[in-house]
Amino acid sequence: MEKKIRIEVVDALRGFAILGIMLLHSIEHFNFYVFPSADSQPAWLTAMDTVVWDSLFFVFGGKGYAIFSILFGFTFSLMMAKQAKQSYDFGYRFLWRLLLLVGFAIVNGFFFPGEVLMLYALVGVVLFLVRNLRNQLLLLVALVCLLQPIEWWHYIQYLTNADYVLPTRHGGQYWKLLKEAQMGDSFFNQVKANTLYGHKVSLIWAFEVGRLVQTAGLFIIGYWLGKNNKFDDNASNRRFWLRTLIISTVVFVPCYLFRLSIDALLEAKEQIRLVRPIVEMYRNVGFTLMMVASFILLFKTPFFNRLVSGLKYPGRMSLTAYVMQSVIGGFVFFGWGLGLGPEVRHTVSLGIGILLFAIQFYICKYWIIRYKQGPLEKLWHKLTWIRS
Repeated sequence: MEKKIRIEVVDALRGFAILGIMLLHSIEHFNFYVFPSADSQPAWLTAMDTVVWDSLFFVFGGKGYAIFSILFGFTFSLMMAKQAKQSYDFGYRFLWRLLLLVGFAIVNGFFFPGEVLMLYALVGVVLFLVRNLRNQLLLLVALVCLLQPIEWWHYIQYLTNADYVLPTRHGGQYWKLLKEAQMGDSFFNQVKANTLYGHKVSLIWAFEVGRLVQTAGLFIIGYWLGKNNKFDDNASNRRFWLRTLIISTVVFVPCYLFRLSIDALLEAKEQIRLVRPIVEMYRNVGFTLMMVASFILLFKTPFFNRLVSGLKYPGRMSLTAYVMQSVIGGFVFFGWGLGLGPEVRHTVSLGIGILLFAIQFYICKYWIIRYKQGPLEKLWHKLTWIRS
């Protein structure tokens, strides 16, 4: 019984991340940042747009992907444990599995310039490297990654080296090329631009804002949670998640307040630029762990369970659901499809996102009830274990 509850918690949590990613990407128009003028609509709707934008980014910005990352590491722990029972080191097969993920990322990138699967495929190698470390060392490596060492190195250089020059941002030219393709009505040109520039600019952006190293830390945290059975339902784990909720709140609140006041507290623009991503990464990790801990603690309550348990359907086929979002989102908002991106602002876009997720939810529910496993998940599994 505990095993069933544990799996349902993880799947529902993964489905919650899928929901957040869909809603956030919808108001962003799937990285198509073109919106009609606020003058084209009533003032009350423009005010609502601000609330929608700020609220969605507060709840899901940098958090939906982070939950996904933790559960990516957790899934790796399950695979490692299952193969270890047969005296088999899953690590090398996992590298092949990551190579397959590159293929999924390339296909997903045809539709969405900013997809995360390529990042996961590349950073996932860190799980291979740490797979045999003891629990204490795993936590130490994860902590080092989550402390944002690259960003701290730049900040220390800024403080101590008079000749230090701020790192140059390289993504602007690629975003411009991608936007030109998004505005056009040619699907071929969209695929071409996404393939040439989408993955490149996404990885550059992830490195520049500190997300690349953060992702490695979140992978390892998920791996540690899985190795130590922290998603099992027992009194010890409930105490663990309660402590996690308290500690993550203590991390989040001061980081959030500091981020709100950073322009007033720091005078030099260069200093603000270097400190901001560090504080944002800490804030996002803190809030992510707050959400994960709260979700797990509340999942045992009847009301919350009824409210969110249906999310297990998209959660059980999260790879398929994520790629499906890219296809649908690109079609709805980009010029090669319905071209709604330049026509709607944030509140209407949120409504579209809710509708799209509702459609996706029922597709996933039908598929899981009928076939038990998502099509891309099944393909990934079969190719993972294909004979040499």
